[in-house]
Amino acid sequence: MVILGGVTRLTDSGLSIVDWRPFMGVLPPLNEAAWAEVFERYRAFPEYQKINAGMTLGEFKSIYWFEYAHRLLGRVIGIVFLVPFLFFVLTGRISGPMVPRMVALFVLGGLQGLLGWFMVQSGLVDRPDVSQYRLTAHLGLAVLIYGYMLWIALALLHPATGAAKNATARAGLRLLVPWVFIVILSGGFVAGTDAGLTYNTFPLMDGRWVPPGLFDHTPTVINFFENTITIQFTHRLFGIATVTAVLLFWLVHQWIPVDERVSWWINALAFVAIGQVLLGIATLIFVVPVPLAATHQAGGMILFSTAILALHATRRTNR
Repeated sequence: MVILGGVTRLTDSGLSIVDWRPFMGVLPPLNEAAWAEVFERYRAFPEYQKINAGMTLGEFKSIYWFEYAHRLLGRVIGIVFLVPFLFFVLTGRISGPMVPRMVALFVLGGLQGLLGWFMVQSGLVDRPDVSQYRLTAHLGLAVLIYGYMLWIALALLHPATGAAKNATARAGLRLLVPWVFIVILSGGFVAGTDAGLTYNTFPLMDGRWVPPGLFDHTPTVINFFENTITIQFTHRLFGIATVTAVLLFWLVHQWIPVDERVSWWINALAFVAIGQVLLGIATLIFVVPVPLAATHQAGGMILFSTAILALHATRRTNR
């Protein structure tokens, strides 16, 4: 779901459906008259008028299907979650503290749908692009839902037993998991401002380590969210800091004893971090091609997952 959302953004498809009908919008246009009506609604909004004027119906369909698939998958996820959940509760297969956790997941999923429409609305006014703040919030909530869901699953599959010798690794991973989340949010601002389409060289930016114009906007803090130079520069630093921290963490735990399972996940974490930073550099150098950029986003989710898996592994002894 997260990756499809990223592709929707990368292909500029997110504003192709200009209304939100949670129930009636399940079916796509089924005939030429319906397609003409949907296209006509799209033509009344700024993206068509300011960017895609002259777009043909065939071209419109190519962006429509990405946004439609993203919305449809959201609905499918809700149904696939809710129906078994109700069955498990009514038959007594889920009880106790697990029930409110599942309810929280479902509510968060519904809020994510509302946040997605709130994001789309920002691009239907004057500026034919969604707000980078709303886009990043939408991405961030998706990642949090995923992380919470993964943690619950791990707690069911591998109950914690409290391995004392993993304490150092646990402390480091408790910092690393939220840090990776912050780096993902940083990538959201890169995507939301198209910051990756400038300064497509590495490691220098326009032949300099520190490019001019980093803090041209006032107040200064706004540069980190609205200045494309600062946003890309920050994301680069975050990526390098992440792989450096992970490799140092890996090196330290070559000497500090941990359980075999924890050691395996720390090795995997180092491998994924190196791969992710290489994907980021390639995405930048090749000017953000959709397949590579989507793979980089997937790499961020895999890194986040691996950090969570490693953290949970520190909570139990080998069996």
